Amino acid sequence: MGVFVELIASLGAIELSILTAIIVIVFFAVTQPWRSGGASERSAEEKLIRPPEDLEVDDISKSADNDHDEESVARIPYHHDKLSDSDMLARSQRFYEQMNARRSVRVFSKQTVSIDIIKNIVRTAGTSPSGAHLQPWTFAIVSNAEVKSAIRKVVEEEEEINYAKRMGEKWVKDVIRFSPQDSINWIKPYLEEAPYLIVVLKHAYQIKPNGERQETYYNEISTSIAVGLLLAAIQMAGLVTVTTTPLNAGLAIRQILDRPANEKVSLLLPVGHPASDATIPDLKRKPLEEIMQLF
Repeated sequence: MGVFVELIASLGAIELSILTAIIVIVFFAVTQPWRSGGASERSAEEKLIRPPEDLEVDDISKSADNDHDEESVARIPYHHDKLSDSDMLARSQRFYEQMNARRSVRVFSKQTVSIDIIKNIVRTAGTSPSGAHLQPWTFAIVSNAEVKSAIRKVVEEEEEINYAKRMGEKWVKDVIRFSPQDSINWIKPYLEEAPYLIVVLKHAYQIKPNGERQETYYNEISTSIAVGLLLAAIQMAGLVTVTTTPLNAGLAIRQILDRPANEKVSLLLPVGHPASDATIPDLKRKPLEEIMQLF
């Protein structure tokens, strides 16, 4: 023991620091074996279940050992209407022109809209592809004035905080410049004025008929694609909308609608006819050469 003490005393500051570090490392390695023995095993497991880097965590299955014992889906012939090149070009041009006329409108008329039109619009959205064909979406159609008012109230409460604190001055300036009257703010009367308010909810998971939990896959991407079709259908029907993201108001909206916990609010879409005095900012879309690259 005396020899060890003499050895310690003879060490310089640098040598003593190195020795202390070695002792600490050995101590933790011996007293907490989980840090060493399981590391390689955990690393291998993580490689097996780690999601691709471009996916959100809630877009993938949270269970690595789900049982997939469902019966295989039958295959049927695919029937396709073959068009000539000239017909395809003409149809694609007409569709582009119709979509290019689409604009976000925040002022709605009081003109009513048949619920049958809204049903067809939602049917169109429901044709969207989805991960494992689980169709992880719900389109809540709100026409009740009291419910629309309640949704507007919670959205405006959160939006005022967003504008004042959460989003920052730069964001406010970026969006407010589109309206010289400064009408783009947390006050959103169109949530009540439009005859219908479509609340888009994505399914974080689903419940099977037997009560078991079914994870959904790519639910964010799948629902976003469905919303794209929804916007196209609204435009094709001769109606207008504006996409509204209810930041931090989703839980309250879900509770107002009495929707289950697995459904998460993604977007609000007021739908109706534009007001006769509606205006839009004079925006220009990027030309084709800026958004398409050929390889």
